[in-house]
Amino acid sequence: MKTKESNLLDTRCAANVKNVNCYKRQCGRRLCMLFSLFSILMTTASAQDYKKYYENLPVQVAQVTPVTFPANEVNIKDCGGVGDGVTLNTDAFSKAISKLTKLGGGRLVVPEGVWLTGPIMLKDNIELHVYRNAIIYFSPDKSLYLDPKGASNRAYPCIRASKRKNIAITGLGIIDGNGGQWRPVKRSKQSDVEWKQYLDMGGQVTQDGSLWYPWQMKNGYADIADTPKNQEGMRNDLIRFTDCENILVKGVTIQNSPRFHVHPCNSKNVIIDGVTVRCPWNAQNGDAIDFSDVNVGLIVNCTVDAGDDGLCMKSGKIKEGAPANGCEDIVIQNNTVFHAHGGFVLGSETVSGMRRIVVRNNRFSGTDTGLRFKSGIGRGGKTEQLYISDIVMSDISGEAVIFQCDYADQPAGREAKTPTQQEKKEMKDVPEFQDIHIQNVVCRGCKTAIKAAGIPGQQCVHDIDIKDCTFVYNKTGEDIDAQTAQINSTNVKLVENKNKE
Repeated sequence: MKTKESNLLDTRCAANVKNVNCYKRQCGRRLCMLFSLFSILMTTASAQDYKKYYENLPVQVAQVTPVTFPANEVNIKDCGGVGDGVTLNTDAFSKAISKLTKLGGGRLVVPEGVWLTGPIMLKDNIELHVYRNAIIYFSPDKSLYLDPKGASNRAYPCIRASKRKNIAITGLGIIDGNGGQWRPVKRSKQSDVEWKQYLDMGGQVTQDGSLWYPWQMKNGYADIADTPKNQEGMRNDLIRFTDCENILVKGVTIQNSPRFHVHPCNSKNVIIDGVTVRCPWNAQNGDAIDFSDVNVGLIVNCTVDAGDDGLCMKSGKIKEGAPANGCEDIVIQNNTVFHAHGGFVLGSETVSGMRRIVVRNNRFSGTDTGLRFKSGIGRGGKTEQLYISDIVMSDISGEAVIFQCDYADQPAGREAKTPTQQEKKEMKDVPEFQDIHIQNVVCRGCKTAIKAAGIPGQQCVHDIDIKDCTFVYNKTGEDIDAQTAQINSTNVKLVENKNKE
């Protein structure tokens, strides 16, 4: 039987518990408020960080909007993932993305390990976050990348999204496309040691010995086409987003793609920040970052060392209903390009036009060409308000600046894709490089400083301003066809390097 004192003690204890619970609730609310405030501050800081790239621009450019995600988080390990480099994690990635989708979206965490997988398809509001000591390694089994309905003549990209909003790939990890299992190899671009390494993998060499195809490989995986050439035509991109809005790729290392590495197409509000792209210098079609019909985009703080074009803008024919057509409102700043066919490239497809593009404060070292403008009949369009400034270059093996209007794409083992007779007759989709302003470029070491040629009878290269630049060249200062190309030079220094270093 309780005494009066014990009842009083129980009352006091209950009051204390109530006070403690009340205190916990208050602390919880405060923590939530603090977390919300922190999230707002972080988002605001992120927005401010991107705003700085739009200060003092020579033309008004629509600004990107930071991409944000719900606070949900799923670890791939919780969905059966095993990062041992042996277990295939295709289903684990799919389950984790489906789980996040049911929660309204959030972050898919890929922790330390080597995560062997087939293709990954992102959905709305999904952030794929790859830890520093994590490698997503795509399987050499080509059959995993086939459309089960047979609707596509090209294999699925390693990471893809179509008609999605708010998607991201972030972190400090590595995403490896295992492209050596897909790409053809030209003998002329290989040392004897490298060529032997490819032969040791199996494959097939063309009768004239000029080309190696990854066909009937010793790894035992089946081919997915009836001929080596047809299989080559099925090569996929590593990351390809099509008809999407609000894209962020930040921090990761993206390497060794079967084809292009980062390739948003017909998409809007695209941010590529602090990404490293790398592949062998002789990787066939190993483009690094290609914007194909992107509206409102930002490429900043990236490092590229690739087998084809470095930072490239492309524009195909109008695609009805797409979020974006043509390339417009794009800023490219604070990037480094080592090997590439071009540091900054336009084309070869420019059909839907290039508008309001600012390229500034970038450095190119060891690229084949520096500023490369390439197109041709049947794939050309008009450029408007392009401003390129404060570029430093060194060891450019070809031209520092080049305008080319007869470009013909020639995939390995195939004939060049030249204009049809009808296109030539109608002069359909003729390139028009104009309203381009290049300023404050310094180049030490190039074969030719400035090269330009248009098409007879057409206004293909005109109203190009180059001023306040210095080019140290080894062979030719200017190679400009005055009949077809008009370049306005002001205070441009052309200095011959007599030592040919």
